[in-house]
Amino acid sequence: MYTLESTETFEQEIKKSRFQAVSGPVATEAAARDFIETCSEHSAGHNCWAWRIGSIYRFSDDGEPSGTAGRPILQAIDGQSLDHVAVVVSRWFGGILLGSGGLIRAYGGTAATCLRAAQKILVVPRVPAQVRVGFADLALVKARLLAVPNLRIEEETFTAEGAELALALPAHEIAEVSRLVADLTSGRSMLLTST
Repeated sequence: MYTLESTETFEQEIKKSRFQAVSGPVATEAAARDFIETCSEHSAGHNCWAWRIGSIYRFSDDGEPSGTAGRPILQAIDGQSLDHVAVVVSRWFGGILLGSGGLIRAYGGTAATCLRAAQKILVVPRVPAQVRVGFADLALVKARLLAVPNLRIEEETFTAEGAELALALPAHEIAEVSRLVADLTSGRSMLLTST
């Protein structure tokens, strides 16, 4: 899964109606609601939207015929394997009716084009972990941990014997990092996870 690195906009005209899409990353449901409120154009006739955060999603047709706007926007998000993303598509009516099929293509297409233009970053599921390590092993352990892709040292707390490292560890690397820590310290330190 991927998410967006930053906010992206795209605008197009379809049969004299103007469609403007704004997409961006959102971390929580509250952030998604704030994004929709902030990015909705109050001069537009319709501000249709969708967002997905993991298995939770919402969408709105905002007065358009049911199923012609919000669901196609959500399908654009899902079709590009995106997560933690919100999209608002605003429409200014140009006087020509598009019909249900035309609206589905217009809203879904505008959202999809906007999302394709956005910079994406890989979403890496991380789990919290801890390592207690003595001063003799600290420099080597830290250097090797930092070489693990997508691993972050969140906090380093010094003790009388060494340090405690709080890690954000990619879930698929738990066994490998556990083995690495044990090997580097000849079994003096172990990786502790909450899973």
